[in-house]
Amino acid sequence: MSAQAIVDYLGKRQGEIIQTYNELHGLAEPSWQEEKTSQYLAERLRHAGFQVQTYPDHFGLTVDIEGDQPEIVALRADMDALVQEVDGVVKPNHSCGHDGHSTMTLYAALAFSALNIRPKKSVRFLFQPAEEKAGGALQMMKDGALDGVESLFGVHVRPVMELDNGTAAPAILHGASASLHGTIDGLQAHASRPERGKNVIETAALLVQVMQNIRLEAGCPFSVKMTQFSAGGETSNVIPDRATFKLDLRAQTNEGMTELQEKLKHLFEHVGALMQSSMEWKWVGFAPAATKNKQAVAIMNQAIAKVLGADKVAQPCVSPGGEDFHFYTFNNPQLAGTMLGLGCGLSPGLHHPNMSFDKKALVAGAQILATALLMAANGEEV
Repeated sequence: MSAQAIVDYLGKRQGEIIQTYNELHGLAEPSWQEEKTSQYLAERLRHAGFQVQTYPDHFGLTVDIEGDQPEIVALRADMDALVQEVDGVVKPNHSCGHDGHSTMTLYAALAFSALNIRPKKSVRFLFQPAEEKAGGALQMMKDGALDGVESLFGVHVRPVMELDNGTAAPAILHGASASLHGTIDGLQAHASRPERGKNVIETAALLVQVMQNIRLEAGCPFSVKMTQFSAGGETSNVIPDRATFKLDLRAQTNEGMTELQEKLKHLFEHVGALMQSSMEWKWVGFAPAATKNKQAVAIMNQAIAKVLGADKVAQPCVSPGGEDFHFYTFNNPQLAGTMLGLGCGLSPGLHHPNMSFDKKALVAGAQILATALLMAANGEEV
């Protein structure tokens, strides 16, 4: 079966694809609570003849098409929505495009089934929970969903400032991200005698100031920002003795993140000693940076060219944002993985409560992903 047959099949189903997207959009559910979304996808897959693998502790699922060879080529989609305020109401909302990712992956699977494609290598379609919590990929690996997989593809819709509508990139080079929660303990005193106390606000202010002087030896783009701080009570004439804070860390490479964390540790020790305040902290979140795999990128590059034309292949997107897809390759360095960056006129931006994009681009996305899968599963040279 040729890639052109897949392109033709999906090209005739624009209305179905958009309707599916709208239905998934209406089912928006938070991380680890994607029950209705998972049920919807499972029913569609079972109706197409797939045996659906579910899991007891979460709502992720996988389906396989067996090939003649033991190796597996996989396509991953995320299912969860953000919880945010939309028009004055706090609710789950698909403002990151996961409903679109699930739609494209579903239709790639439906195309393989409808066309009775039996590639040389097995193909797995993986629907993952809790990307927004950076925990879904780790859970799917724990449950064996990546066992036997040698190549893995993913997809993410991209905003207009990154990609023009009608173009696509063969990789998204997300940076590493981490979160830190900390406390500062000082000494209370009357505000008229500040020399008798240890003001945790002043310690935090110095911490913010000296963080601006961090430099990474490799010149890696990075940022470290205090994003939450709380100290003191209702009384204004008491030197506060306890503060809590949170930091957001970003680095474009995993090596840069390691260096940044080490420098931050030394900085805490220095500031705490200088201000005679006790500082404690813990890491509560981490997502690794992307690693660029030449083989996977080459396949995706050629798939984009086959579907959209060579002139519509964009350079890989470099994004400071994080994505838990990269846990798969971070924990399995031998894995050939990449994410398709899909230009779709997305605005005002990802995670904006009123984010929207050209839904017709979902057809092209499904065509590209299915084509890349077929090429990888048949071992085509690029």
